[in-house]
Amino acid sequence: MQRHGRGGGTAASAPRIRVAGLVLLTAYLAVVGWLALRPLPVPWVEPTNLQPLATIRSELDTGTLDALYGLARGLARLAALGVLLPLASWRPERTLAAVCARTVGAGALISSAILLLQSGVPGRSVNVDTVLLDSAGVALACLLVFPVVRALLRRGPGDGTRWGGPRWDGSAHGSGAHDVLHLRDETAGGVPPRAARVGIAP
Repeated sequence: MQRHGRGGGTAASAPRIRVAGLVLLTAYLAVVGWLALRPLPVPWVEPTNLQPLATIRSELDTGTLDALYGLARGLARLAALGVLLPLASWRPERTLAAVCARTVGAGALISSAILLLQSGVPGRSVNVDTVLLDSAGVALACLLVFPVVRALLRRGPGDGTRWGGPRWDGSAHGSGAHDVLHLRDETAGGVPPRAARVGIAP
């Protein structure tokens, strides 16, 4: 017999969700790390920026489509962590606020680690606003996308429905025929046959 969790669905589904989240998270971080840490053969490198919001303000002041595209790309770089990190540590009983706080903190640490590693890569420059954009992207994904994913996973097959219809388990359909066969077996094997009553002559 399967044990049902608090969030709908069976208790055995939580380890499967965590394993799938860990696999996807590892693959995603491998791709992001390769893209962020590979050397770039460029003739000019942007200067180092250690002042928070300096690059973001300059991009917003410019107001060009290229500047806005650069900000959007910065928000999207690690945004998938807003979904993959909660899945890798799946706890359906946690509140959304607690999940997002932990996720944004972990995303900021990952972004900071990438930034430190980039300082020694040719063609890369250190920009503290990258961490701010990465953290904001993780927060947006955790607040906007993860609740939908969590609702779908918590619904699961444990509520008696599957693909929008009732789940057949043999208890609703065919119960009448089963009862008839059961009564017939009891009659055939458990009750001895009765002889016909014959009247006695006076």
